[in-house]
Amino acid sequence: MPKLYIGNKNYSSWSMRPWVLLKQAGIPFEEVLVRFDSFETDSEFKRVIGPVSPTGKVPVLVDGDLVVWDTLAIAEYVAETWPDKQLWPANPQARARARSVCAEMHSGFTALRSNCPMNIEADLADTGALIWRDKPGVRADVQRLVEMWSALLQEHGGPMLFGPFSVADAYFAPVCMRLHTYALPVPAPIKAYVDRVRALPGVQAWIAEALGERDFLDFEEPYRLRHTEG
Repeated sequence: MPKLYIGNKNYSSWSMRPWVLLKQAGIPFEEVLVRFDSFETDSEFKRVIGPVSPTGKVPVLVDGDLVVWDTLAIAEYVAETWPDKQLWPANPQARARARSVCAEMHSGFTALRSNCPMNIEADLADTGALIWRDKPGVRADVQRLVEMWSALLQEHGGPMLFGPFSVADAYFAPVCMRLHTYALPVPAPIKAYVDRVRALPGVQAWIAEALGERDFLDFEEPYRLRHTEG
């Protein structure tokens, strides 16, 4: 059984992608959650993850003697190891496009990711309104998402980006969390896709466990000085 090292579910968007991919696909795995105490070299996080990952970061997939430490590489390995799960589209052209949009997410959307860090537990609609007003880069990133998702949903007919659930939906799941947390304005069909992703059993399981953590980390909370109970 592969072992997946992840960070806090409330905050770790990179960890969410392979976890949701495995969970939604019904692939058994062992989870190892390494709490974000800090990212200093002498932190407990680095002490635990350092011997496992050459980058000292999460997520990391360990399968026997193999260590895979990049989210795209993890997705490719999982798809190749469990081909019956059909985690990439069967059509070669659709598969190439799915890999393209995942790679774009992997390296792009920096304004959205930096200004709207994932925080599943929080309600940051007021903050999102200010970000939307003041951050043109965020507006541009969201517009690109709207264009991309709209085209894919129209071409493949939904309910997911390429019809059935695929790596691409797992890859964009943290973005759906951001759009929800910050209540960023998107057209109704895109909001409906966000809601469908959030309703996936694998995503629901991640959300439930994120809400159960109740582990407020001030260095992950640029918009809140303290945790609010309730």
